[in-house]
Amino acid sequence: MISWQNLANLIDILVVWLFIYRLIMIVRGTKAVQLLNGILVIVLIKAVSYYLNLHTVSYIVDMVINWGVVVLVVIFQPEIRRALERIGRSQFFDGGSHQVQEETDHFINALDKAIQYMSKRRIGALVSIQMNTGLEDYIETGIPLDADVTGELLINIFIPNTPLHDGAVIIRDNKIAVAAAYLPLSESNMIPKEFGTRHRAAVGISEVTDALTIVVSEETGEVSITKNSQLIHGLNRDDYLKYLHAHFDSTEEQKNWWKQALAFIQKGGSKK
Repeated sequence: MISWQNLANLIDILVVWLFIYRLIMIVRGTKAVQLLNGILVIVLIKAVSYYLNLHTVSYIVDMVINWGVVVLVVIFQPEIRRALERIGRSQFFDGGSHQVQEETDHFINALDKAIQYMSKRRIGALVSIQMNTGLEDYIETGIPLDADVTGELLINIFIPNTPLHDGAVIIRDNKIAVAAAYLPLSESNMIPKEFGTRHRAAVGISEVTDALTIVVSEETGEVSITKNSQLIHGLNRDDYLKYLHAHFDSTEEQKNWWKQALAFIQKGGSKK
C-alpha cells in the first residue's frame, strides 16, 4: 500500500542519495578524494575497535571524529565557497531560462570562432571544460586567468611560441580558469598512432573525469572531442556544433527541471 509516510521515506532516501551522488561527482578528480578515503579508514578503525573492545583506540577515534567536522570545514573551505557562489549565481529564483540560453549560445559561439580560426591555420589547441567533476588538481598546474570566454582570447592563448600556448586551457563555470595546465596522459592502446600528446591528454582527462575536451590538431587542423573515455575525431563544423549544442542545451534543461515540475504542480497536474 502506498501511504504518505512511505512516500515521504522514499523522498527522504532519494534526497540523501542525490546529495551523496553530487558530492562524489564534485570531489572526483580533486584532492578531496584522498581525504574521503582517509575518512573511510577512520570509520573502519572505529568499527573494528568497537567489536574488539579496544577502548583506547575507540576513544582516540571518537576524539578525531568529534573534531573532524571543524577540520573538514577548514580543509574544504575553498570548495564550500565555490559551491555557495555557484548556487548564488544560479537561476533558482527567477525565470532566467532565456538568459541561460543566451549565455550558452555566446559560450558556444566563442568556442566556434576560436576553433574555426585555429583549424584553418593548423594551430594546435587543447580546451577542457569542467562539467560535474572537479578539476582542481589540474587547475593548480596552470597559470590563473579567471577571464571571460571569448574567441579572441582563446586564439591568442594558443598562438605558437607564446608563454601560454603549451598545455591546456581549463574552463570552469563559463570562465577561463587557467591556461598552460597539464592533463594526465592516457595509456590506452586504442588511440591511433598518428595522434599526439594533445589527443592523449584529452583522452586521459576523460578517463578520470566527465570533462568535455576539444582538440585541434597542429598537423592536420582536424577537430576532435573527448568525453567519458571516448574520442570523436574528424569532426567538421556542423558536427561539433551539433555536439556542443546537444550537450550544453540538454545540461541547461536538466538544471531547470525543478521549474518545469513546479509549473506542473501549480497547474494541478494539468497538461493544458
